[in-house]
Amino acid sequence: MRIGIVGSGHIGGTLTRRLRALGHDVVVTNSRGPQSLTDLATETGAMAGTLEETVQGADLVVIAVPVKVVPDLPAELFDGALVADANNYYPQRDGDIAELLDRSLSSSRWTAEHLKGARVVKVFNNIQAAHLMDNGRPAGSPDRIGLPVAGDDPDAKRLVMQLVDELGFEPVDAGSLDESWRQQPGSPVYGTDRDADGVRQGLAEARP
Repeated sequence: MRIGIVGSGHIGGTLTRRLRALGHDVVVTNSRGPQSLTDLATETGAMAGTLEETVQGADLVVIAVPVKVVPDLPAELFDGALVADANNYYPQRDGDIAELLDRSLSSSRWTAEHLKGARVVKVFNNIQAAHLMDNGRPAGSPDRIGLPVAGDDPDAKRLVMQLVDELGFEPVDAGSLDESWRQQPGSPVYGTDRDADGVRQGLAEARP
């Protein structure tokens, strides 16, 4: 697949490395411009691009940026795109966003409202970057970590779940975008590396 990655921090950089190692065609961008990504591109063989180059023509676009940046993304560029939202809302970093502070919206629903026309799937937000890098295991392994995947579009969710499996994690259907608060910071599955059954249990036990 051709995969665009918006953000080159802990999760974005890790996914660039892992997905290139699996043979995917990866284009990565950040707010500082392609010239700041020379080392990552040289290390991985990924292309460092502009935002437009990263999104256009991609089969999947991963967004791994501070939530406060999402309203600055040009929504028209993402129209029709399959977007894997790896973001988390942290008030101390992102500031006061009323709908997210009172949890009237999940952060992914909030993102989807800004990127109207995109097919948004929530994934990769509950695992530490180092564990995403090193802890993938073959299917059937007893210590395989489960990762929740939430979204409204069944085909988009299915493709993302296939990618999660390819990365060495057990994809767990976590319901709709409106239910994706169950995998946000503070939930039982956030940062806990549960197996698939444990993720299902944690999702069920989550409370608003």
